[in-house]
Parts: sequence; C-alpha cells; structure tokens
Amino acid sequence: MTPGPGVHRTLLPKGFLASGVNCGVRRYRPDIGLLISEVPAVAAGVFTLNQCKAAPVLFCQKILPAENIMAILTNSGQANAATGPEGVERNLMMVDATAKALSCAREQVLVASTGVIGEQLHTDKILPSIPELVDRANDAAESFALAILTTDLVPKTVTTSLNLSAGPVRLTGISKGSGMIHPNMATMLGYVLTDAKITKEYAQEVLKKATELSFNMISVDGDSSTNDCCFLMANGASGVELKTAEDFSAFEKAVNEISIFLAKSIAADGEGATKLIEVKLKGSNNLEIAKRAARGITLSPLIKTAIHGEDPNWGRILARLGSEQVPSEQLDKMTLTLQGVKIFENGQPVAFSRPELKILLKQSKVYIEVDLFSGPMTATAWGCDLSKKYVEINTEYS
Repeated sequence: MTPGPGVHRTLLPKGFLASGVNCGVRRYRPDIGLLISEVPAVAAGVFTLNQCKAAPVLFCQKILPAENIMAILTNSGQANAATGPEGVERNLMMVDATAKALSCAREQVLVASTGVIGEQLHTDKILPSIPELVDRANDAAESFALAILTTDLVPKTVTTSLNLSAGPVRLTGISKGSGMIHPNMATMLGYVLTDAKITKEYAQEVLKKATELSFNMISVDGDSSTNDCCFLMANGASGVELKTAEDFSAFEKAVNEISIFLAKSIAADGEGATKLIEVKLKGSNNLEIAKRAARGITLSPLIKTAIHGEDPNWGRILARLGSEQVPSEQLDKMTLTLQGVKIFENGQPVAFSRPELKILLKQSKVYIEVDLFSGPMTATAWGCDLSKKYVEINTEYS
C-alpha cells in the first residue's frame, strides 16, 4: 500500500480522473474538486447519523446505492448545512452545472460539501469553475485531495493494487478530516475508488463494514458533523470481476486497510494534535462495549490532555473504562499497558518508572492496550491529544 502525497504520486484506478482548483471561496488553497469516472460506475455511500444533515448529504442519500454515477463534486469552505430551501437549490445548481459539463444526467452526479455551517454557497464563484475542473482532470489524486481540505494540515491519499484471479485491479483512497471528528458515520469526507467490477449491493455491504472498522472508530473532539459521508465507486474499467472466495476476501481486506489508513491519518491530523493515540481493547465478551470503551478513551478530555502533557496518569483511563460500563469484575482482572509498559494488573497498580514512561510519552504515537481476559472480542480506536492549539483554531474558524 502506497501512501501519498510526498515522493509518491497517488495514481487513480483505470477510468478515473480528478482535479482541484481555487474558485475564490477560500483565499489561497484550492477549494473545489471533482472526481470523474469515464464510464458509469457503481457507487455506494455511508452518511452521518447527525439529525441536522447538510443539503448534499440528503441529496446523495436519495440516489445511493447506484450503478450509473459519473462524478463526485466537492466544495470546501462552506458546508451548505442549516441553509434551508435555498441551500437545497444551490446544491442542485452545482449538480446541474457538473452534469452539463459532463453531458450526463443530474442523477449521475454526487456532491459533498465541507466548511462553515449556516452560510449559503457562493455559487457565483463555484459554478464558473466547473468547466475548468473538467478540463484539468488527470489520473492523479493530489489536486482533488488538496481541494477538499478545511483545517487539515496535509492531504490524505493512499493507493494499492491487487492481483485477483481474473487480473489486476487498483484501489485508491482519499479523505479529509481534522476537526469535528466523532463519527457515527465518520466526521469527514472519504472516497474509495476502484476499477474492479462489482455490484452496487456488494459495494454498499463492503463500505459499511469498512466504515465500522475505521472511520467509526476515530475521535478528535466528540462532535459529529452535519456533512459526514464516505463513498465507494467501482467503474469496472479494468474488466476484472471478483469470482473466487479469495478474490472477495482480498478485495474486502484492501478496502478495510485503505479505510483504516485514512482514518488513522485523520486522527493524527486532528486540529492542534501533536500525538496519534491508538487504543486496543481486547479480551471482551461484548463487542459493542469493547468498541464504546476503546473510543471512550480516545474521547476523554482528561486522557487527551494528560497525553499531550506526557503525564502517565493512568487513573483517568481506568475511570473512563468504568464510565463506559465495562463490568467491575472485568476491571478487577484487567491488564493496562501504556507505551508497552504494564501499569495496572489484577485490580491494582504495578510498579513502573514514571520518568522512563514520561520519556516514552514524548513519542508522536501513543499506544494504550487494555486486556479484560473475559472473551474473544477486540476493538481498536484512534484519536489524538488535546492541545492549546485546538482551542485557538476553533475560536478563529469562522
């Protein structure tokens, strides 16, 4: 699996093109991007569970899953959420302008928006840029990945190839996300593209499973967005169809790995973050409790600030596990390790060198492992530390 950008150019699968330009909504950075499939593609989507849904989310939910999608337009800087009937109309204006530029139907264009809530879209700036997006489309992901960012510090892309029984296929993932991250779906925008040939039903199934393992297991600040969406597009341009059990297994593994890579990239790029936190909770007899508890650790402001301050205050972790309803009898026999150092076992603390652990906590990745010794269930969640910079970013955002 090859991450991008950097020294690598993130290639798109066959039959896909991408572009990004600045239309003037944002001052400097590209602020509108377009993904194009040269042939009608199967597409699936997973969306926010926030009851305040943005106009583009409502539009795409009515269409997906589908098997004739030609493009996804994404604008950044304005969320087009809480904008009423006018927001719905302006969303359709973007869709129709894209459909016209690509000579396709309205129902073949998906759209996503990200940015400030409650502002009407600057369609006077966005619409004239759409023909330029089509003209500039190429086979690399970087320009689109840059155009969809808001407070992100870096674009997030990754690509991989699979050799299936009928031939090779490529999968490429792109995402954005930095703040307002506490998914249910995922508080971000995500795109997984492939030239494999699959059905829309299978695409929806694979995407939903991958989302549960990845984007739904990250948290930056506990706030779930109005605009969350993740798409899987498969245009079949490779001519390769999944045929064997091994094909399906390899394809699903690749989608999962891409989604987890992107999810971890979002957590690491959390607003003001200096450390990625990975929590592995194993030995549970209840998967839902395991997932909730693992995410609860990444969500706790007390734990996040302790990690930012490189303070091995493990009592906060234990308290959070209890508040997430991990049974007391399991807490009494659990083992807790931080950066590989055992600090709690069988209901009591274990002697450890505090100065040495503080040094380990200076690393950019912090690992917390909890073993409940009560069952076969395991859950992994990702988050980031909470810094003063987070407050600064979010008091100046709008």
